[in-house]
Amino acid sequence: MTPKRAATDLGRAHVFLTGGTGFVGQAILERLLADHPETTISLLVRGKGSAGGADRLRTLLRKPVFKAWREKVGDAVVEKAVAERIRIVDGSLSRVPELPKDLDVVIHSAASVSFDPPIDQAFDTNVGGAMNLYEALLATGGDPHVVHVSTCYVGGLRRGVQQEASLVHNVDWRAEYAAARSAREEIELVSRRPETLRRFMDAAREQHGKQGPQAVAKATEAARIEWVEAELVDAGRARAQSLGWTDVYTLTKASAERAAEELWAQNGHRLSIVRPTIIESALHHPFPGWIDGFKVADPLIIAYGRGQLPEFPGLPDSILDLIPVDLVVNTVLAAAANPEKPREPQYFHVSSGASNPLPFHRMFDNVNRYFLEHPMPKPGEPGEIRVPTWKFPGGRKVERGLVRKEKAAARGAAVLRLLPKTPAVRRNLAKLETGVHDLGTLRNFTQLYRAYVQTEIIFDDTNTRALNDAIPKTKRADRGIDVPGIDWEDYLQNVHFPAITGMTRAYSKRASAASAAATPKKRPALSERKDVVAVFDLEGTVVDSTIVHQYLWVRSAGFRKAAWPAEFARLVAAAPGYLRTDRRDRGEFIRAFLRRYQGMPVSRLERIVQGGYGDTLLRHTSPDAIAAIKAHREAGHRTVLVTGSIGTLVLPLAGLFDEVVASDMHSRDGVLTGFLDRPPLVAEARAAWLQRYAEQNGLDLAESYGYGDSHADLGWLELLGHPHAVNPDTQLLREAQRRHWRIDSWKRSARSPKRDEIAAPAR
Repeated sequence: MTPKRAATDLGRAHVFLTGGTGFVGQAILERLLADHPETTISLLVRGKGSAGGADRLRTLLRKPVFKAWREKVGDAVVEKAVAERIRIVDGSLSRVPELPKDLDVVIHSAASVSFDPPIDQAFDTNVGGAMNLYEALLATGGDPHVVHVSTCYVGGLRRGVQQEASLVHNVDWRAEYAAARSAREEIELVSRRPETLRRFMDAAREQHGKQGPQAVAKATEAARIEWVEAELVDAGRARAQSLGWTDVYTLTKASAERAAEELWAQNGHRLSIVRPTIIESALHHPFPGWIDGFKVADPLIIAYGRGQLPEFPGLPDSILDLIPVDLVVNTVLAAAANPEKPREPQYFHVSSGASNPLPFHRMFDNVNRYFLEHPMPKPGEPGEIRVPTWKFPGGRKVERGLVRKEKAAARGAAVLRLLPKTPAVRRNLAKLETGVHDLGTLRNFTQLYRAYVQTEIIFDDTNTRALNDAIPKTKRADRGIDVPGIDWEDYLQNVHFPAITGMTRAYSKRASAASAAATPKKRPALSERKDVVAVFDLEGTVVDSTIVHQYLWVRSAGFRKAAWPAEFARLVAAAPGYLRTDRRDRGEFIRAFLRRYQGMPVSRLERIVQGGYGDTLLRHTSPDAIAAIKAHREAGHRTVLVTGSIGTLVLPLAGLFDEVVASDMHSRDGVLTGFLDRPPLVAEARAAWLQRYAEQNGLDLAESYGYGDSHADLGWLELLGHPHAVNPDTQLLREAQRRHWRIDSWKRSARSPKRDEIAAPAR
């Protein structure tokens, strides 16, 4: 029962705070420092690396939430507070150290706020952390008043009014915790079964076989780990929903409340449970719009502003229950100053749905209006994003439309991957990738937010309103919980939306991956260094050809016209097999294809290369490539051409480079046998060669350059500080976008370079 006149001052209380580096915890700590100057604060902080708890505290106090307090009291008072008022308790909720025995108030605000973490992590953080805290408190022998910060959504999937009271359910939280902890071991065992591993290996080989066996092994293990995490996430979601909760977050928060009640209140102590709804930016304190990173509703708002959500399965009349963070902090501290009797926990809903409801359609109207008046810029190109108008067609219709678009995107990607990788195709692939990402965003949001935008729960806030009414009127404007006084339109349009879009624009200065693929970049100036190497792949990079084209050029120049049709027919018939081999293993493909040179005299091949073949090769050589090679040579860089093809076939280009590294074909009695003298230098073999080459020649790979076009080149490109994806295939394009590598579009000129243009310049 809240007193008729509530206390607002914690006096000389010794307060222990968990979660002080989190969003709500920072705001609580700021209020304690600014408005409760006689309190002593013990802060649970875990050191990170070489930074101890005290170092982390000083870093924390430089954050914007503390700015007004720092400026008001000055540096001397801040340092005095660090030295005298704040005590660092070095540890975490997974390892709670011995706690002070003179605590008066404990505010437990630490928690994992992810909706969909792996089930074991969710229980370890939210339930195990609470258990460890209360057991450590019991060990002190003290009797502090505990304020346990929970969430209104602990009631689970239900309709109607939810009371401010202990939860009604029969779930054995200890058994659920034990099962959750064992889930990882069970799923890890399944992930290591032969049939499971073979599935991962087959997929990895299909995607990464061209890179080599180590890339396949690495991708297999990454897929296994990703699968384990996904299974644990699904296990949490399924278990929560089977018990009547929206997700594993709300299930574990409900279990943590039970732990607080059973371990603390039922052992004769005082307990207050504060349940906020969706916490967003500050209404007034420490300043309007203060927020520390994106919170629950913000990713949805930003995705809408970016045009990524053409529709959404929300119920227009459901209540989107937002609450500013400063009202949550005021409730926590008012509850802390006004404990109930031992064994009689008190519960407070910090919510707006009962006193000042914000229906989802009204929230949408505000978001729509804001982004119509303040549209977000299109990333990487001129213009502004036009936001859609939602019609609220219902969840089933949205789901059907989503499935339809996902299938269409998959078909479009399949078609584009079959086309030659022209700049236009790459631009369309980049746009398609963006579209697929947007569809993934929509699907993810529909799964995560459905329960929160289709809810029919109203959270009773009788106790919280009574607590607010008991606060003296002279203090209520600053420390009260005036939910009915929130003007939603003013708060959203002038406080909250500007706060989160301001962060977004600060984060989005980097051009999007799609624009990086579509927009040509000016080549940066090269620094003059002798310990830098520029490595160029040949096929698809320096020349717009493959070893198949080279073979056709050789044969067309060296065959009798009568024999040519039969050879071409044999090549066409063998093509499907070659394609399968190339997808599986680049080296295997090169070995298999170069066997076609079997029986050709070496002298004949050399004459063909010196004649018409050389002219054809030059016609297919990119002027952009020649310019890049010459720029590196002028800067003093070592230039190296690396190819899996026969060295004889690249002799017309040898003058451009300091060194050509190519395959040699074995010959007997002056005739090619079709066998290579050593394995072709491709994929992982090329990466190993490059590392060795750099060691032998004293080269700095971190300052060096690489130019490749194929996903098979990924292994050696990533060793270099300046990798370039040149006319990349789909997989390399995706990786280059993800890693923010430079993407070049090198074209063939109508004018072929002359042989004297590629002669080796003096060094």
